[in-house]
Amino acid sequence: MGEEIKIGIYVCHCGLNISSIVNVQEVVAYTSKLDSVSIARDYQFMCSEPGQNLIINDIQKFGLNRIVGASCSPRMHEPTFRNVCKQAGLNPYLMEMANIREHCSWVHDDKEVATEKAKDLVRAAVQRVYYNEPLTTKEIPFNPNTLVIGAGIAGIQASLDIANSEHRVYLVEKTPSIGGHMIQLDKTFPTLDCSACILTPKMAAVGQHPYIELLSYSEIVEVSGYIGNFKVKINKKSRYVDESRCTGCGLCFEECPIRMKDEFEFGLSERKAIYIPFPQAVPNKAVIDKDGCIECGACQRVCEAKAIDFGIEDEVIEVEIGSIIVATGYDSFDPSVIDEYGYGKYDNVMTGMEFERISSATGPTGGQILLKNGQSPQSVAIVHCVGSRDHNYHDYCSKVCCMYGLKFAHLIKEKTDADVYEMYIDMRCFGKGGEEFYKRLSEEGVNFIRGKVTRVTDRTENNDEKDKLIVVTEDTLLGSMLRIPVDLVILCTAIESRSDTEQLGRLLTIGRSADGFFMERHIKLAPVSTPSDGIFIVGCCQGPKDIPYTVSQASAGAAQALTMISKGVVEIEAAISVIDEELCAGCKICIGLCPYTAISFNADDDVSIINEALCKGCGTCGAACPTGAIISRNFTSKQLMAQLEGVLS
Repeated sequence: MGEEIKIGIYVCHCGLNISSIVNVQEVVAYTSKLDSVSIARDYQFMCSEPGQNLIINDIQKFGLNRIVGASCSPRMHEPTFRNVCKQAGLNPYLMEMANIREHCSWVHDDKEVATEKAKDLVRAAVQRVYYNEPLTTKEIPFNPNTLVIGAGIAGIQASLDIANSEHRVYLVEKTPSIGGHMIQLDKTFPTLDCSACILTPKMAAVGQHPYIELLSYSEIVEVSGYIGNFKVKINKKSRYVDESRCTGCGLCFEECPIRMKDEFEFGLSERKAIYIPFPQAVPNKAVIDKDGCIECGACQRVCEAKAIDFGIEDEVIEVEIGSIIVATGYDSFDPSVIDEYGYGKYDNVMTGMEFERISSATGPTGGQILLKNGQSPQSVAIVHCVGSRDHNYHDYCSKVCCMYGLKFAHLIKEKTDADVYEMYIDMRCFGKGGEEFYKRLSEEGVNFIRGKVTRVTDRTENNDEKDKLIVVTEDTLLGSMLRIPVDLVILCTAIESRSDTEQLGRLLTIGRSADGFFMERHIKLAPVSTPSDGIFIVGCCQGPKDIPYTVSQASAGAAQALTMISKGVVEIEAAISVIDEELCAGCKICIGLCPYTAISFNADDDVSIINEALCKGCGTCGAACPTGAIISRNFTSKQLMAQLEGVLS
């Protein structure tokens, strides 16, 4: 004779999220009479400590062996209620959740209908949990090495946090030097600190750290394995310069006859075919751009260290790591697609990042704000939300544009006598010191115009406008259109996801949200985690953010990795798919469908096999298997049919 099933039902009010629409007491009264239900209760916040203790006490007092939590989504609190069962000595998988918030109270406004639906959902969970079986999780060893992809401020901060705990970090950067976008900035808002002064000590610390292996000018080409045991292949591109010999003396630059646009300066100046990206670069080693180099040998002849070798080839390095932190940053929106703003058409229309380089003391003009003709501007328009908050391009706010637009206004007023016009939709100055900075700028004589710029043109109407750019904008406060002649237009361009985000996402098996950025596991409770265990996203690859928020998130990602490193093992989910090898026909259909590449083929036995550490129990393989050889634990046909009968009966 089998074990007597004793089910406990716990209905949460969720404050008023559920109880304002669902009659919780009526649901409790109804479900308490269902077969095998020993007790049914409601509580204001079932996920709170008193609510959890209520469940624990009932399990121990009444000998409950099945639990139904009627509350919010499993994504939110399934781990919470599983842990409650575990504390009470009950297997965590003998618990089922009925989502009566997102699936019920949040999508209905008719209390009677919502209450009846809640009854159906709880009844379905009761009939399903009857067939739940205890499952056992497994622990696997965790490799303490960490891979960090991207070496802007996010990757640098995460790497240093982990390396300072004396654990190995492999820091991979696509470009010849670390530093990312932050090293290209002049000053940072709202404190106006020198960006390079803040960042270069951290860059130097990365280059000198005994626990960081810096792989610059490198890209990820293959990722395999699973949490705690990843294997990653990295293509270290040839610099055609032996890094161990190069002293960074710069003699080779002087002799190189080829001049090319300098990408670090956004094409505002030139560099040689052999170059160091910028004076403070880490590593401070030369690199040869083979797209422009003619291999004339001039650089080789003057190199006393004999570091230049055109025969050096790319090298593929394979590393074994336990976790991956993705910190690949962002791209700046290309405003040339907005024809009416004249970028690429008029000389003195530039992006915010180009202005950063002009304003920087290490930039092409030595920090002087100059027009293309070498003169100082007498009037400047700063156009906000270029590519942001625009349904034609990006609906989202890029979060930093208002603040860096204000910073530009301050720098222009500080260095020139120009009139400055800030043309904005809404001024969003969030973050510590943001509103104070806005107030400061409003007192510095900056002209604020609330409205959307419709076009920038060089069509003048009188001699006073000769050689000027005309900015046509609405002013929503005055209720009229304005026509403002200026010498310089700065476009505050949007932050957008990198062009290689989709490609990297495929390698790492992490998805993207509708805006193109990498998708976090939970926007509030797990903002740096991803559905792929052991892989974390930090900084602007997760979404637009400023430097303080980026640094905080980088440290959060490092903390997540260190938590697993300190434990030494990782627990893997038990509710996964398994293959009955006697039923498997070896058709391989499941292999191509698995979104987590968890299934491989055993040619010796002619059957498919599942890597338990990679499987997420999504059930795709089981649904497609023509022989029924694949069973999804905790999602068996018996459980699902019982749930369907429960919701329809």
